[in-house]
Amino acid sequence: MELFLQTALSFPTAIYSFLLCVAVIYWLVVAAGLLEVDLLDVEADSVMEDSGQTEGLAGLLYKLKLDGVPVTLVLTLLFFFAWFACYFIELWLLRHLPLGILRYPLGLVVIAGAFVLAAPLCAVICRPLRPLFHKVEAISSKSVLGQVAVVRSGRVTSSHGEAVLEDGGAGLILRVRADEALGFKRGDRVVLLEYLAAEHAYRIITEEEFRGV
Repeated sequence: MELFLQTALSFPTAIYSFLLCVAVIYWLVVAAGLLEVDLLDVEADSVMEDSGQTEGLAGLLYKLKLDGVPVTLVLTLLFFFAWFACYFIELWLLRHLPLGILRYPLGLVVIAGAFVLAAPLCAVICRPLRPLFHKVEAISSKSVLGQVAVVRSGRVTSSHGEAVLEDGGAGLILRVRADEALGFKRGDRVVLLEYLAAEHAYRIITEEEFRGV
């Protein structure tokens, strides 16, 4: 255990250890319903239709063949595989070399190399997951308006919120939006009133308001 901690907290492994810890904390917060799974998603609109060029994070993910799944999942996988590579490079090689101050420039090379190694491994895992996320998006963008969902996030605002729509299976997690003054909270039953295409989300109201009560 001591060797594991020493290796994990040594440079350059420590960089990915930190990023991996951040990712784990993020997923715990998502599980609590305080954040959305696709918080960092970059929509396909970032693809320049006129020129056919890509830009920003979306372009990078597209070139690495990591598009089509939530960015947060991609980053988590990248951090994990890069950490794995750094860990064993440190364990089997770097810790046995008298590097001195050279450890830092060499460590930066290892960090970059670990990312390069992690990208294709991440792509292999993401490839079979794309149809699953495309299917969920296709279902969620269909006419589910007027159906009742249950809020799963701690609150719903004009820029944040999630609700679960029962579909006979595990349920669909949808992004929802509403005026924060309405005070929607976890467990509230709401009605999907309008699809907001620009945000891939739904505007919601209470069941009572929908029924005109």
